[in-house]
Amino acid sequence: MSRREPKREDPSGFFDVDATASAAALVGAALLTAAIYLGSRGLRNFDAALIGYATATVFLAFGVIYRYVVWIQSPPTRRYLLQGWKAFLSWHNFRRFPTLVPKALISDLALQNFIRKRGVARWAAHQALFWGVIGATLITFPLTFGWIHFRSVPGTETGYQMFVFGLKTVTFDAFTWLGWLTFHGLDVTAVLVIGGCTYFLWRRFRNREAMTDQHLAHDLLPLVALVAISVTGLLLTFSSALLEGRYYDFLAIIHMAVVVLTLVFIPFGKFFHVIQRPASIGVQVYKQASIRERGPFRCKRCNAPFESPTYVEDLQQTMGELGLDYEGWIEHCPRCKRIERGIAYRTDVKEGFR
Repeated sequence: MSRREPKREDPSGFFDVDATASAAALVGAALLTAAIYLGSRGLRNFDAALIGYATATVFLAFGVIYRYVVWIQSPPTRRYLLQGWKAFLSWHNFRRFPTLVPKALISDLALQNFIRKRGVARWAAHQALFWGVIGATLITFPLTFGWIHFRSVPGTETGYQMFVFGLKTVTFDAFTWLGWLTFHGLDVTAVLVIGGCTYFLWRRFRNREAMTDQHLAHDLLPLVALVAISVTGLLLTFSSALLEGRYYDFLAIIHMAVVVLTLVFIPFGKFFHVIQRPASIGVQVYKQASIRERGPFRCKRCNAPFESPTYVEDLQQTMGELGLDYEGWIEHCPRCKRIERGIAYRTDVKEGFR
């Protein structure tokens, strides 16, 4: 009888697949595929020329759901996500603090005022990039899936009808402001994205603080990809409007290649923080509700307020689950932590070399 070979470990983790995340991702991809089929009325309103975009989006859904499920399986993320949604949807919180949720949605998610503290120019560039990407997403995906399509109005030269899920909604003239904005919405979002990316690229090449910790794949490549998508998209408009369609097919292929590669890259790069960001809104509501109800938690060393009591309690519980015994450390403010680190370094490291 031959000996049983020992199980080989994969040091790269390439084949370390999470079964729960895989199942959730497959279900999500299948649901999106079904939504594309049903929303386009059995593919009758689906443009076959956009099959590449639609396929890449299905892969995007699989990757995003897989990574998101893996992300929320860690004890800290799972606890704060559950607590955040619980606080966000709490009728008790809404009744006692009715402005808390709207303020969090407007200030932290829409306006992102936390970035304004780092500089007005940086905030303005981030707003341009944020709304440019959101606008392009809201326009591109429904068009790609066949959920929205346009038909010319019979008997007119410039009249169009918009259909949503096969139902006629709006009739407009192409030469009105509504018509121009409808057919050039992606051009507007492209200009916003290029403006935001240009600022951040300039900052990463000129700001020493940003240059010290930037990485090609994590920091520069996403910005370059967004610029490439926006520029090739604008070139399509330039070709059809001023060049009578010359080079349009070539530019369309280049544009689709860049978009598809970027969509596939999203779950594995910096763009994934866009998917994670909404979860932080619930955490902010959960913190603020705790502070308003119980007051701030005070540092055990200097008595300065620095966090919400519920957050500290949950952090202590999470650290206990992970086997990390830092209870006293958790109860100290950031300033006192820095002081204690300095004291520990001086006492345990420097004096040890005498």
